[in-house]
Amino acid sequence: MTGNLRSLFLLDPDVTFLNHGSYGACPRPVFERYQAWQRELERQPVAFLDPVRGLSDRMRDARGAMAGELGVGPDDIVGLTNATEALNIVAQSLDLQPGDEILTADHEYAAIDKTWAYVARRTGARLVPVSIPLPLTDAQVFTDALRAGITPRTRVLFLSHITSATALVFPIQAIVAEARARGIATVIDGAHAPGHIPLDLTTLGADYYAGNCHKWLMAPKGSAFLYVRTNLQAGIDPLIISHGWTEDAGTPGTKGAFGNTPFIDALEIKGTRDPSAWLTVPDAIAFRTQHGWDRVAARCRDLAQDTAARVGALTALAPLSSPAFCAPQMVAMPVPRCDPAALKQTLLNDYSIEIPCYSWGPHTIVRLSVQGYNTAVEMDCLVGALAAALPGLERSHP
Repeated sequence: MTGNLRSLFLLDPDVTFLNHGSYGACPRPVFERYQAWQRELERQPVAFLDPVRGLSDRMRDARGAMAGELGVGPDDIVGLTNATEALNIVAQSLDLQPGDEILTADHEYAAIDKTWAYVARRTGARLVPVSIPLPLTDAQVFTDALRAGITPRTRVLFLSHITSATALVFPIQAIVAEARARGIATVIDGAHAPGHIPLDLTTLGADYYAGNCHKWLMAPKGSAFLYVRTNLQAGIDPLIISHGWTEDAGTPGTKGAFGNTPFIDALEIKGTRDPSAWLTVPDAIAFRTQHGWDRVAARCRDLAQDTAARVGALTALAPLSSPAFCAPQMVAMPVPRCDPAALKQTLLNDYSIEIPCYSWGPHTIVRLSVQGYNTAVEMDCLVGALAAALPGLERSHP
């Protein structure tokens, strides 16, 4: 099964690719369908990109497939390029005033930290990061830390569902519910969540949720979604005003420029945009079903956790969380302090291992991703390479 799966991906066979978490990897049949959409676009660009002549219907089909995975209605999500775009749309649409506070954690993705810093500079609002105690072993400790950061000026709660740098699954549901009960907008960065952990956005209850489809769902690069609760959609403004926007877009009961809701038309219909990646999302979902991905993901989880335990035994460093809060297929492994850029280059140049290495707080981290194309032999190679490359370690490894 593993060998067959590897043959279904376009990855360089000479590289041990352990960085699925950054940009994903698209299976060959899904990528071929993506290229088929692109060829159809080039054959008759005017017809393909005309919402009236079929584009709206195609986009609606993709929304329906993705909405089914998320437990929401197809009119409550829009197809976008990536989660960063989606979160920028939300952050720049919120009505923030001087002195308002945006409560967040100290584990957030750098690009979105910059987004909120930009919004704060424009509005006079203030970003308030809360330190999450590590190792993360108790959901109540997480909730209590964030609850303690809420003040009368808190207007937004912004959190990652799965963190990028620390690869933790934050137990966000309780604090999301509390924030909403207090009238605080809840904005969730789910970049790593679709295809990685079960998602029911209706049960989760967040006001705004952004997710990438090109990572763990394995759709082509340039596919993502934004979910907005129905009653909040009128307050969302596109970053680019184009053909899909109408002057009465915020008026209840109005239709969008091309017959969808104003929320959908304003964000999805932008003229010269190649929508092929988004249109391929149903094929990525079908690929996972065809290959029994729940079983594949369980094997990957076991490989990831076993490898993290081996590296922990090698380094004698504690993990960042208990297994309950570790992302199933992605784990941030602390290693002895060193130059992470040099370590990354050594692993790539000397061992042909593609894996991210970086500093985060007081930690040097090697972040392992395990996807269906990875093998136990590759995990052995990583452990052996780290044993040889890291300073101050014995040159044998378990």
